[in-house]
Formats: sequence, C-alpha cells, structure tokens
Amino acid sequence: MTTAVVTGAGRGIGRGIALRLARDGHAIAVNDVDKSTAESVSAEITEAGGTAIAVPADVTDRDAVFAMVDRAATELGSIDIMVANAGIAQVKTLLEVTPDDLQRIFEVNVFGVVYCLQAAADRMIAQGTGGKIINAASIAAHSGFDFLGHYSATKFAVRALTQAGAKELAKHGITVNAYCPGIVGTDMWDLIDEKLGPYLGVAKGEAIARYSQLITLGRVQTPEDVAAFVSYLAGPDSDYMTGQSVMIDGGIVMA
Repeated sequence: MTTAVVTGAGRGIGRGIALRLARDGHAIAVNDVDKSTAESVSAEITEAGGTAIAVPADVTDRDAVFAMVDRAATELGSIDIMVANAGIAQVKTLLEVTPDDLQRIFEVNVFGVVYCLQAAADRMIAQGTGGKIINAASIAAHSGFDFLGHYSATKFAVRALTQAGAKELAKHGITVNAYCPGIVGTDMWDLIDEKLGPYLGVAKGEAIARYSQLITLGRVQTPEDVAAFVSYLAGPDSDYMTGQSVMIDGGIVMA
C-alpha cells in the first residue's frame, strides 16, 4: 500500500484530499497543527475502512516536519506522496501589511512547502522508488489579487519552488506539481469574504458572491472538486507530468 502525507488535513480542502486519497486506496498520514482535527479525520478514514494515522505538527517547524515524515514512514511503511496543503490567507492592502504579517504568511505558505518537500524527498530518495510531491498553490499564483497581494506573493513562490523542485528531483523519479484552486467553500474563504467586506463596502456574504460571478461554471468550488484533481496528481496517470501548477478553479483564470 502506498502512503500519502497530507498537511493541513484537519478541515477544508486538506480534509477533502485526505478522504479522497484514502478512498483511492492510499494509507494516509493526516497532518494538522490542531491535533484534535487531525485525529478526527484520521478516525473518519479508519471508520470507513481505510488506513490512517494522525501526525500533528506545525509545518513552519522544520524539525517537526522531518519528525512527522519519519513517523509516518515508520508506522505506515513508506512515504510515496506528499501533499503540502497547509496554508493561510490574510486580507490587507500592501500599504497595511506589517513585517509580522509577512513573516507569518511566508513561514506557513512558503517555508512550510519547502520543509515538506525536503523531508519527503529525503525519504523518497532513500527508498529509491520515486514519489510524488504535490503543493498547494492558487489562482493567486498566476494572477496577483488586490487585497491579497502578500498571499499572492507566497503562491507565486510555490509555483517557482514547484518548477525548481521538479528539475532537481526528476533524476530520483520524483515528480513535483501543484494545484491551483479558486473560490472554495471553506473556512478560509469565509474569512476572506468577511475581511474583504470593509474594503469593498459590502456586507458579509456579498464579497464572495461578487467574486463568484467570475466563475465560468457558475458555482463555488467544493473541497471535493480540488481533491479529484489531487487524486490524479497522486496517481499513475500523472507519471509523465512534472513542474506544473494547474488551475482547478471552474474557469476564473484561464492560461
């Protein structure tokens, strides 16, 4: 059985990915900074007949990420797929962003992705059987969004890391790709909607409604929509694909 580590899997897109990969037959190491949510999703998988363990850790702590991967490999047998999903967002203009804001969002969204890549690749190279590293980017990795400038910068960085990682790790049989969601019905987008309101002069719920008008397919995305694409990236059908950061957004940003 192959093993996938999914970070930030206690809720939202990460939970959707963990559940989908478990249904695909992978053993899942469910990571979240919140131990209780990691354990809840792990239990949800095992109760449905899958194999999972909870591996709580903060992705901004490099040593903790390496320990998480070591534990997952020891208890589940290998590390074959790393889904570096954990991420945060913040709504502010570029003129308002503070050094602390920048430090925090880059630590989670960029440093965390690097640490997951390093830990997973280290284990995959030692195993000698290749692997798949899958990073969380965003439509904001392809087009910088106002009021989300520093968030967009972190996701542009993930695109660069995905491309560089693909080039460096190809000789080891490791592919590196990223998924780029759009407007997803999660707690993160609830927060974005709430914080955008004052900037746009609209009430709660109206910001996401306004941005949702950009969706060609006419509906807000679900975590399951994202998870279906990650399932492809984690499976054998994507073996000849690497270095790509692909939009899965219902047709907001078209490249």
